[in-house]
Amino acid sequence: VQLVESGGGLVQAGGSLRLSCAASGRTFSCFDLGWFRQAPGKEREFVAFISRNGGVTYYGDSVKGRFTISRDNAKNTVYLQINNLKPEDTAVYYCATGGSSHYRRLDDYDYWGQGTQVTVSS
Repeated sequence: VQLVESGGGLVQAGGSLRLSCAASGRTFSCFDLGWFRQAPGKEREFVAFISRNGGVTYYGDSVKGRFTISRDNAKNTVYLQINNLKPEDTAVYYCATGGSSHYRRLDDYDYWGQGTQVTVSS
């Protein structure tokens, strides 16, 4: 499975971005998916999870109410809508397949993209 993230960039605090993660290589609808992020000098942290049919979603505590994960299985793409961006959201954002057993744990995910940089200025 190959995952390619896009949509990152430089944005002012309070702004919005929509990140995309396009998948190829295997049947997309078979995978649960997650988004993680990693800020400089910090560990990679869980952001959001979506089940293979989109019916179940979970969010990290720091992003609840501002981030929305969704997917379009016909387009083999998962999205992360980010609203009301804060400087502390600055990080590289990664998508990954898996999370079916422990959606918050990095080691429960199999394939990872290369990440997309999000930088929020104050």
